[in-house]
Amino acid sequence: MEGILYLVATPIGNLEDMTFRAVRILKEADEIAAEDTRNSRKLLTHFDIHTPMTSYHEFNKYDKAEILVGHMLEGKTIALITDAGTPGISDPGEVLVQRCFEAGIPVVPVPGACAAVNALVASGQRTGRFAFEAFLPADKKERKQRLEELGRETRTMVIYEAPHRLVRTLEELAGVLGDRPLTICKELTKKHETFHMTSLQGALSMYRETEPRGEYVLVIAGKPEEELEAERAMQYEGLSLADHMRKYLAEGKEEKEAMKAVAADRGISKREVYRAWLDEKD
Repeated sequence: MEGILYLVATPIGNLEDMTFRAVRILKEADEIAAEDTRNSRKLLTHFDIHTPMTSYHEFNKYDKAEILVGHMLEGKTIALITDAGTPGISDPGEVLVQRCFEAGIPVVPVPGACAAVNALVASGQRTGRFAFEAFLPADKKERKQRLEELGRETRTMVIYEAPHRLVRTLEELAGVLGDRPLTICKELTKKHETFHMTSLQGALSMYRETEPRGEYVLVIAGKPEEELEAERAMQYEGLSLADHMRKYLAEGKEEKEAMKAVAADRGISKREVYRAWLDEKD
């Protein structure tokens, strides 16, 4: 009989955020897979949990996942924990979850703290639609591409950042997004937890004078839809609908495909494009 993988959320700062269910699962599991066993040992000791622990982290996530899956196929129950928060969010847990699905092993989430969600709901920014970016890529080319994508993002954006990189990241974001509304969320659930609603330029002014300390979550307003529509209209200003159609037809698109593309570019209905194209052909 296959075992089970439990994804157990742990506190991101305040130990009182540990749930009764999380404590029970960690005590009952056959083994706990932890991102940092030294860090997790303090948590387990606090809650009098003596379950055997093994390391599962970024540098062994593929090989160790195979070993853990083997244990679960033998019937063992594994509880996965991260350094803080919910495993699988911006950490190697996603690899183990994928391997479990491939092997037919049940995966059970044990909900709890998550820095991204806590920051978002207390940010004062729009919460209906959001994009979670975690940490921006370190690679220059990939980072530039990601920033360009964020420049067109209409959803609220949630980004993690460390104190020593905060100013640089704010500068890069301001360069691409402009002076967008921003809430700086710092040290969530800890003694010095703060939420500061400002803007990218406002945050830059503040942290160029004051050294950033602690862990940060940036919650940034998305690009207003009206701005996106205005930019779209400017891009094709002076180009008739018929010429716009010819552009796509010359690229090899079928007529229906071209109409759909033109309508998407202009933010209009396909019916309007169709009528303009018919008038041109007549």
